[in-house]
Amino acid sequence: MNAAKTTRILVVEDHPVFIFGLKELLHQEQDLRVCGQAQSVGEAWDKIENLAPDMVIVDITLKGRNGIELIRDIKKHHKHLPVLVLSMHAESLFAERALEAGARGYIVKEEASDSIVGAIRCVLNGEIYASPKLMKTILNRIVTQSDTRQSPLKVLTDRELEVFYAIGIGMSSRQIASKLNLSMKTIGTYRERIKEKLGLANANELIRYTVRWIERHPELKITFLGDDGSTG
Repeated sequence: MNAAKTTRILVVEDHPVFIFGLKELLHQEQDLRVCGQAQSVGEAWDKIENLAPDMVIVDITLKGRNGIELIRDIKKHHKHLPVLVLSMHAESLFAERALEAGARGYIVKEEASDSIVGAIRCVLNGEIYASPKLMKTILNRIVTQSDTRQSPLKVLTDRELEVFYAIGIGMSSRQIASKLNLSMKTIGTYRERIKEKLGLANANELIRYTVRWIERHPELKITFLGDDGSTG
């Protein structure tokens, strides 16, 4: 009788304690093994090339570039390498962006112990893993979309979305620049791009729109992707 093929998984995550717990969980399965780990996009690329994993589990918030950028790169250069996202960020905020980037599934960390093994097997079988809550959210958005403007989640880049959110919670351009470690001029450029993409005429209209949008979506909380000390 032939032994089951072992699936070798690369974990891209910058919190050692979480990686340890994930290893313990996956190694209870005879055919699943963590073959390596990485804390940044650059390190992840080295491991992908050197270890040739069968699957990658990616966090959203990493050191330097974020996980969604890594997913896009994997899809471009290793299109048959499946990626599963495991993040603290709410599904309603980043799941659709991750799936559009090329991920095959999305799990929030608080549900990982119950769902991770099933999600991995779902993805390895060539299917998309999404929780019932996420599927309901996506379908509701498609059916009930009535705003003539496109959703910020669809048209803004990751960094533009951070600036959009920061404006909506009342942060000034100076505060946003400090938070994201960017210049005031760069924040000004992002504000102009956001206005153009969302069809907003001026700064006051931008502020009103961001505030109203966040009030309508109280479940969305952004942990800034540039925060080195945050978890994702």
